[in-house]
Amino acid sequence: MRWYRKLYVGEKAKKKQSAVLAAVREGKRFGYYVLTPASNGTDLLDLIPAVSFSQEYYRQKDCLIVGVAADYADAAVLAGHIVNEVYEKTGSFDLKSFLEE
Repeated sequence: MRWYRKLYVGEKAKKKQSAVLAAVREGKRFGYYVLTPASNGTDLLDLIPAVSFSQEYYRQKDCLIVGVAADYADAAVLAGHIVNEVYEKTGSFDLKSFLEE
C-alpha cells in the first residue's frame, strides 16, 4: 500500500484522522473507506472498505491510496470533490495524469 503525498481526507474523517489512518494500515476497522484509482480502467476511483486491507489480496496489491473517509457517505462526497478538482485543474477527467503532477 502506498499513500498519495497530498492525501485527501473526508470531512468526517478529519475529526479522527489518526485513528482512520491507523485503521487503514491495520485493516482492522469496519466503516472506514479508502479511495484508490479505479482498477477497471473505466471508472475514476474505487471506494474500498478499509477492513479489506486485512485480506491477502490487498496486502499483496500495490494500491495507491489517494483518500480516506470515515464512512461510505463521506467517501462518496470525497470522491466527488476529487473528481471535481481534477476537472477544474486539467479540463478533463484524467485522474492518472493529475495524480502524477
